[in-house]
Amino acid sequence: MIKERDRRTPTAAEREANKAFKTVRPKEAMTDYAKAQKAVHDNRERLKAERLAREAEAANRTKAG
Repeated sequence: MIKERDRRTPTAAEREANKAFKTVRPKEAMTDYAKAQKAVHDNRERLKAERLAREAEAANRTKAG
């Protein structure tokens, strides 16, 4: 266990380094997550457009035939 008197306060350089590393790490993880979510969303939209096109084509065939 660390005693209160044994703790040292971080220097200004250490504080700045910690701030920089804290902001970088979550962005990288979030970027990977965001990329995966965008890929899923884009694929879902593509499949939806294809399905709607097929349904419209089928509806046109039934009206014409």
